[in-house]
Amino acid sequence: MTTIAFVKGHGTRNDFVLVPDLDGELSLGAEDVRFLCDRRGGIGGDGTIRVVRAGAVEDAPAGTDPGLWFMDYRNADGSVAEMCGNGTRVFAEYLRANGLVEESTFDIGTRAGVRRIEVVPSGYAVDLGGWQLVGGAAAVERGGDALVQVAGAPAPMPGLSLDLGNPHTVVVVPPEVGLDELDLTRAPLVEPLPGEGTNVELVRAVGPGHIAMRVHERGVGETESCGTGAAAAALAIWCWAGRPADQLDWLVDVPGGRLGVHIGDRTVALSGPAELVASGTVELPA
Repeated sequence: MTTIAFVKGHGTRNDFVLVPDLDGELSLGAEDVRFLCDRRGGIGGDGTIRVVRAGAVEDAPAGTDPGLWFMDYRNADGSVAEMCGNGTRVFAEYLRANGLVEESTFDIGTRAGVRRIEVVPSGYAVDLGGWQLVGGAAAVERGGDALVQVAGAPAPMPGLSLDLGNPHTVVVVPPEVGLDELDLTRAPLVEPLPGEGTNVELVRAVGPGHIAMRVHERGVGETESCGTGAAAAALAIWCWAGRPADQLDWLVDVPGGRLGVHIGDRTVALSGPAELVASGTVELPA
């Protein structure tokens, strides 16, 4: 048996098991991740984050400073993911709480590239970097570039595909369908399905610059929050509305709380809280 240290944290109840590997000597396999994220037999979480230097991560993007703290993120099913928006804030809170970073503005490494973190009154803001409409402007004009069937919805709904370093498909739920009534215990059927899978955001307008969202994350299932998903949802609604210049700041209500999204010049930023709630040691299965 291998005994490792862990810290449990969450950002708007999107929760993670953080595993410090400051010397880059630990190897976490998919089975280890599934055990750690198991809510009955393990610690429980939507994913794991190994805290390690970029130089110890084989698939870190080329050119990443090897001394940069790297967020080695895995989904709950053990699959490798590019990054996680809520996870970046929890990762940042761990770094600052443990004296690994002292600045109020700093960079971290992810598989989607370097991300800048800033301490703000609500917790942390992270520059998620560039984004793109997978189908371009034509997809917006057509109303979407995918069809999404969700259990509980009477018919497939149009979705818009966005890339924020990880894949998203955003669906506006029609008024006659209750957002809370949809069944996300099963993965929505997306056609065409991207080769790497996709996160699906179900969205309803609350008011100007204000939306509510539920999300099904690939490799996880429904989670109470998704940071990049919140940004993707705001961007999709903004694009469908014609990109109004006076609606660059958005509030996104998720089951786990509220997130802020700011649309910049070719980039998007996410803000919200991060909490560390427990720490200890655990034995990995043989």
